[in-house]
Amino acid sequence: GTFTMGSPASEPARYPTEGPQTRVTISRGFWMGKYEVTQGEYLAVMGSNPSYFTGDLSLPVETVSWNDAVAYCGALTTRERNAGRIPAGYVYRLPTEAEWEYACRAGTTTAFHYGNELRSGMANFYGFSEYIVGDPYHYNPSGVYLGRTTTVGSYAPNAWGLYDMHGNVWEWCQDWYGAYPGGSLSDPQGSPTGSYRVLRGGSWRSSADGCR
Repeated sequence: GTFTMGSPASEPARYPTEGPQTRVTISRGFWMGKYEVTQGEYLAVMGSNPSYFTGDLSLPVETVSWNDAVAYCGALTTRERNAGRIPAGYVYRLPTEAEWEYACRAGTTTAFHYGNELRSGMANFYGFSEYIVGDPYHYNPSGVYLGRTTTVGSYAPNAWGLYDMHGNVWEWCQDWYGAYPGGSLSDPQGSPTGSYRVLRGGSWRSSADGCR
């Protein structure tokens, strides 16, 4: 598939680092978990649960570093390969940022896969600060703010059946954080070096504009 990565200059609440918009082609299919990795899944593979919010293994695992996430993918690959559940040469890994945005947008070009608005109750975020047309920093005094993570899949999925792409917990990507190149690319891998790794999607304590 081909899509436009990054936000247009006209999108409210946009940061300069969200561009320039880049035409990206994903040249081969990939799979993505429909839910964020749960505490139960992480515990079963890694033997520990580092999460702050506990009591329900269907909550997403959190307080996980990028290195932890990469180690989980590697351990899961080894377990599934040894059990004969994935073909030779297949691996579990973090998505590239381009793959993440392609999967999140699910064919849309709006600020959110829901459309151009994110209102309280549509996802797990700081629901007092909504994003609506004409007012990207809309204050809703009766908005919902749970102050914690929620069970994966608690809100409506995008058009491709993926849940919690906006809010709940930030999601690690494979890439180093860096500028978008612009133009047209196939399967971009992000900056070759950097100081930080890419996080996308926002969390339970993000305002709506931060979940774009």
